[in-house]
Amino acid sequence: MIDCPYNEYVRSLRAQYRITINVKEKHLYLIRDGKIFKSYPVAVGKPASPTPKGTFKIENVGINPGGPFGVRWLGLDAPYGDYGIHGTNNPSSIGKEISNGCIRMQNRDILDLVKYVWVGTVVKIV
Repeated sequence: MIDCPYNEYVRSLRAQYRITINVKEKHLYLIRDGKIFKSYPVAVGKPASPTPKGTFKIENVGINPGGPFGVRWLGLDAPYGDYGIHGTNNPSSIGKEISNGCIRMQNRDILDLVKYVWVGTVVKIV
């Protein structure tokens, strides 16, 4: 991203958002000003490879990573693995405990989510 005043404005707007993922509910909540702004159904880790719980930040973004990662990848700074929030090439997996620990979203939903979040966004997984 080229530095200019407009980009700083966009980054400051995105900083107003955070994400909460409720593993039991299999939902991702986009929070703005302490209130649920949007909600998306997700797939989470299976019992043998559970989704890590804790507070993390988005540390990198992949555009069109393809394959099982769908149209976007939001990498988390979890210290003990390579976990992220991503689209999927298997939309029927949404709502299930099926991943290797990542959070899967419908491709249309992650495309909507990335309008509001970027590197540095806080992600709380409970």
